[in-house]
Amino acid sequence: MKEIIPRPQSFVLAKKGGTFDLARIDGLEIDQKFALTAPVITDILQKGLGKELKKDGENILKIGFSAELSPQSYRIDVDENGVKIEAGDAAGALYAVQTIRVGAMLGTPKANTVAPCGKINDYPRYKWRGLLLDEARHFFGEDEVKKLLDVMCMHKLNVLHWHLTDDQGWRIEIKKYPLLTQLGSKREKSQIHGWQSTDVDDVPVSGFYTQEKIKEIVAYAAERGISVIPEIDMPAHLAAAMAAYPWLGCREIKRDVQYFFGGKIPLSQGIKDWNRSACLGKPRTMEFIRDILDEICELFPAPYFHIGGDEAPKDEWKNCPACQEMIKSLGLKNEKQLQGWFINKVAGYVRSKGKRLIGWNEVLEGDNLEKDVIVQYWTPQRDCKVIKHVKKGGNVVISKHKYFYFDMPYALYPLRNTYMFNPYFEGFISMYDNNVKGIEGALWTEWISSPSKLEFQLFPRMEALAEVSWYGGPKNYKKFLQRVKDYVPLLDMYGLNYAGEEIYRQPNPFTRVKTIRTWYGGNENVEYEKNDNKY
Repeated sequence: MKEIIPRPQSFVLAKKGGTFDLARIDGLEIDQKFALTAPVITDILQKGLGKELKKDGENILKIGFSAELSPQSYRIDVDENGVKIEAGDAAGALYAVQTIRVGAMLGTPKANTVAPCGKINDYPRYKWRGLLLDEARHFFGEDEVKKLLDVMCMHKLNVLHWHLTDDQGWRIEIKKYPLLTQLGSKREKSQIHGWQSTDVDDVPVSGFYTQEKIKEIVAYAAERGISVIPEIDMPAHLAAAMAAYPWLGCREIKRDVQYFFGGKIPLSQGIKDWNRSACLGKPRTMEFIRDILDEICELFPAPYFHIGGDEAPKDEWKNCPACQEMIKSLGLKNEKQLQGWFINKVAGYVRSKGKRLIGWNEVLEGDNLEKDVIVQYWTPQRDCKVIKHVKKGGNVVISKHKYFYFDMPYALYPLRNTYMFNPYFEGFISMYDNNVKGIEGALWTEWISSPSKLEFQLFPRMEALAEVSWYGGPKNYKKFLQRVKDYVPLLDMYGLNYAGEEIYRQPNPFTRVKTIRTWYGGNENVEYEKNDNKY
């Protein structure tokens, strides 16, 4: 059996040695407490072992509950007579089976069902091990999302942060506001060739999820131990919503859904107000926010709701009588505090629905953010306000740019960056460990329009993300690279397009500089086009 990704916290071989052939398993018994993940557990084992597993077999794999174990943790005991699993909850039971599956490479041509006798005691370093998927910029659809959920589950990732709205598209049905998808989910073209380009492809982009489809995907994720957290951007990055309902802005400007992502296009066309914030002085704006929260919160049972809150320009607020009157009536110091007031207002509303609010670390700008709001830390530069928030007892999810922005080229952020991440590098010390909820990789899709490129950007970065968010022990990058190679048959099993070693390692500094310049300056597919993922 191969050493797996992510590594277990403890694996002790039996002193007397010995092995057990997993192929002898012909029965399966799963504790009723694990009913949520039991169908997936059964499917993994039956497909991996190539047989139906019944309750009355001669060699039954028993998966039982142990009150001694914490949520998401498990124990595996292998002796010459069989395998026994105990878990703290349904997710832990599923992770135990994934450990067996990955260690034995079940379902792949490299399968080896002979397991050494020993014990595994395992639990996650962080309870939150997430991945952001941006479908606002490009829409990938149900099949790709479910495929991604399957692979996340294999990597023991447990949070899908689903970015469903932005300037370039609104991807979720809101029944009270049908124009959000009738108009806001469609654009005529897209900016291409990177941030410094003004080129456009003239290829229409559209697509959205009905509420029924959202429910189906959320249920699919839950069976795989994954919580789905929506991100609905506010008060900025609302251009798609404003295209449908112009009254959301301080000035009612009729515009189409935005086709560019920033960079040189708005500069070359003299568009200074392309990223606009919603008017926070109009009662109608808050009514709109409450209405969409009412509908969306019903679709997502996870106890969190993400509103983005980043990159919110305030120029229109400064010149808007309604916003200025709101600042005055609330006794706020400035427009930054107006944003803080808004975020606190939304936080209180979602709290009434049993959820905590999450925002990117720019939400701290106003110095009046409630401690209960979770901050997602992404900015490349050090943000002292994040550390201050944590010191006050606030929570943070870490998605720092140079480690976890998976849309960026491997030449800029090689695989080693992600694998070697340590929160202490960014100002977090051990006394704040309990305030760090977890780690999350981000896959933004401005320059990713196909499932094939999405997968290329993500793998093998997902292996590094899984390792750093689950395993808390010492690091050995050289050995990790070997485990990445060993993992390839499992990626092949899902038909994934992963990056080859010559892409993700990027050892040559001169080649890296050239690739980075090309990526920014005219060909965002420079690595993707050169990729050969065969080993």
